[in-house]
Amino acid sequence: MTFSVKQSASLSVNPIGMGWFFLMVAAAVPIFWIGLVSLGHAWITPEYSHGPLIPLISLYLFLRELRHAAPINPLTPVNRVPGNIVMALGLTVAIFGNLIRIPDVVTYALIIWVGGVVLTVMGWDRGRQHQLPVLHLIFMLPLPQFVFWHMTILLQLLSSNIGVWFVELMGIPVFLEGNVIDLGVYKLQVAEACSGLRYLFPILSFSYLFGILYRGPFWHKAVLFLMAAPLTVLMNSFRIGMIAVLVNSYGIGQAEGFLHFFEGWVIFGACIGLLFLAAMALQRMTKDPKPLSETIDLDVTGFGLQFRRFTGIPASRGLIFGALLSLTVGLAFALSPEQAPQNVPRESFSHFPRDVGKWSGSMQSLEPSVEKVLNASDYINATYVAAGETGYVNFFSAWYAKQTEGSGIHSPAVCLPVGGWEMFSLEPTTITIPNTVYGTFQVNRAVIQKGLSKQIVYYWFEQRGKRMTNDYAAKVSVVWDSLMMGRSDGALVRFVTAIEEGETEAAAEARMQRFMADILNRLPKYIPE
Repeated sequence: MTFSVKQSASLSVNPIGMGWFFLMVAAAVPIFWIGLVSLGHAWITPEYSHGPLIPLISLYLFLRELRHAAPINPLTPVNRVPGNIVMALGLTVAIFGNLIRIPDVVTYALIIWVGGVVLTVMGWDRGRQHQLPVLHLIFMLPLPQFVFWHMTILLQLLSSNIGVWFVELMGIPVFLEGNVIDLGVYKLQVAEACSGLRYLFPILSFSYLFGILYRGPFWHKAVLFLMAAPLTVLMNSFRIGMIAVLVNSYGIGQAEGFLHFFEGWVIFGACIGLLFLAAMALQRMTKDPKPLSETIDLDVTGFGLQFRRFTGIPASRGLIFGALLSLTVGLAFALSPEQAPQNVPRESFSHFPRDVGKWSGSMQSLEPSVEKVLNASDYINATYVAAGETGYVNFFSAWYAKQTEGSGIHSPAVCLPVGGWEMFSLEPTTITIPNTVYGTFQVNRAVIQKGLSKQIVYYWFEQRGKRMTNDYAAKVSVVWDSLMMGRSDGALVRFVTAIEEGETEAAAEARMQRFMADILNRLPKYIPE
């Protein structure tokens, strides 16, 4: 049975059902509050500025599907238990996210809860057919911070390499060092903003919408969605290549200001246009091809009447239970005393000694743009030398007071290639530093090279008395300790020394370990255990 406009016009308002529905929504707001605030902060950044449009598009998809659904008959038995279960799951995950103070967890819980609300109001048989608009809400969420930086750096390198390939096709001599395009006279850095993430998320959302509105076989829809990511990377790389060509011909001004901004929007529009062309090409492969106007369902007739159906929500037992569940959990959460995070005393790195044993150091500040990306609560970047030692040792540490609200450690395994360093080896290694509180422990040992410069790197994640080499395990440890200890502070510790000309790796490594023997006992004052 299909729903008609005539039927919708006769719908009456159910104030009792609407009252329970609004109570259910209002009661859940405190539980999801830190997630909603984090969404607001993310949506003002360029990468996620499309975010406010996603709920509106999801609503459009829901109303579109609702046109073909019969009105809910309050006398017809409906199974709303699965909806209540999914709502309870969403609330449970949200409470967990609040306890560990990670807004990303709360925002994902919000989508689970919304899915449960749809199943509760419409029942299992009907509600599960309307989950695609709910799933579309994922595109409004920011990526977890460590995933965001892994993707950013991966796309930077990929876009740089393909962009340089485009430049070489134009017959222009070019050299790529990390994410720096060297044209000889000019050098262009492919920054985080040029990675393509600003296009990737909205285009993925658009291709998802495109796949739903497309009238054709399911595999056509899958192709349209799956081509979004490679299409975005390819077109962004083409944009980078064209900027390099223009800079080579007309000067560095072609890479700045309005033209750079305009080129970005041109590429975004080109990606959308190519998706339309792909849809038309797929239609040509069918036995009965349709024109584009019939291929994409853009009919919005009757949407206003579909929206009126919300006023007729029946006051079912499932809806009442869902409202009382949200109210009970919301009140318990709002009235429970907030657990204050432990404030662990520590010394600032600004007080770190310049002279350590026979070693004498000089402190260097990072570039403001690097500091912004690092986003650490405190850091030290110092280079030490000593009489009788053939080379220097660089000591770097970034400490974070909390790693649960948008801040987090950036792994050198991801960041080093961006600086043009080629990584010959990277593996966990057990070392022993005698006469220190550290004793025998595990570090990540890397050998890297850029040009003629070759270095050995030790690094690990210092996490509340635990030394860890796996960045994913470190993230899990943050979640656990935040819940059990009320702490999410931690640091990255890194030592670097150059392998001098004619020097063996073993000799350079021994020098670094001699320096570590003098410095490690001092670290707990600056990185609390």
